[in-house]
Amino acid sequence: MISHPQSEMEYSAGLFRSGKAMQGIRPLPSTTALRVLVALAEHGTASAAARAVHLTQSAVSKQLKGLEEIAGSALFARTSRGFVLTEAGRIYVTQARVALGALETAAARVSATRASPGLIRLHVLPILGDRWLVPRFSRFTERHPDIDVQFTTFITSDMVEEADAVFRFGEGDWRGQAADYLFGRDVALVASPSLLARMGGIGTADDVRRYTVLDHFQTPLRWSEFADAQGLVDFTPAHIIRFGFYALVIRAAIAGQGLALVPRCLVMEELASERLVNPRDLGFFSRNGYWFTVPADRPSRAALTVFRDWLLDEAKALGPNA
Repeated sequence: MISHPQSEMEYSAGLFRSGKAMQGIRPLPSTTALRVLVALAEHGTASAAARAVHLTQSAVSKQLKGLEEIAGSALFARTSRGFVLTEAGRIYVTQARVALGALETAAARVSATRASPGLIRLHVLPILGDRWLVPRFSRFTERHPDIDVQFTTFITSDMVEEADAVFRFGEGDWRGQAADYLFGRDVALVASPSLLARMGGIGTADDVRRYTVLDHFQTPLRWSEFADAQGLVDFTPAHIIRFGFYALVIRAAIAGQGLALVPRCLVMEELASERLVNPRDLGFFSRNGYWFTVPADRPSRAALTVFRDWLLDEAKALGPNA
């Protein structure tokens, strides 16, 4: 009678111990063993790891033992305080996370292929969604009530549930992405009328030096670009206030806390109502703007094509220099 190993991990470990593994091919651990490894690294004890992966402590120990046999090295140092990664363990756990993440992404992609043909998942930058997309979105739903659009503003490099399309801000060059330019390169210097009245207005670009300026930690838009466009040498404003969200930059400008550089398309309503003004029409045309991107290697679904066409039509309405 042939005795079958209980798991892929045990089979691989058995080949490793017996020396019967195919020449040039390293045995591979099971996903269960990798999950145990990551859980031990994150929780530090066998009991906590067992709860995290829904196994017994004995099973966790067996999985770890087999994994260390495959690795040919101790992955943890056992201490009175729990498990501590060795150098080999740090290498292994880093790649284990990559492998598990890739498998989760693959599962999500397969699941997406079975999704409703009328479902679109979009990742949207919060400021773009709030200031431009959402106010117009009813036009799309009225025309296409059969298309279900789901929005999220959370984007990470290891996201499992991938979007069908992503709104991005930059120069338009993202590896593996096909990008359509929307708008945003027309950047305006904006201020509240009350701030200008209090500070004596702005007669020339050089007067900007006297003001507090509002900045965003991560945006590619820089005051140095404004200075270069206006021919200002050694530009240093009176003070800089930095924010982590673009919405706060705009809100602070409306409140009269300083001058801001903002894509004109995001403050059209405030400029029309004169809650913000663009003194002397100062600003510049940036290399950066808002783009609609889709994975270049993925066939476009009919619903996504319909949404893209509508989106580009809406963007064109802003004019060729937006």
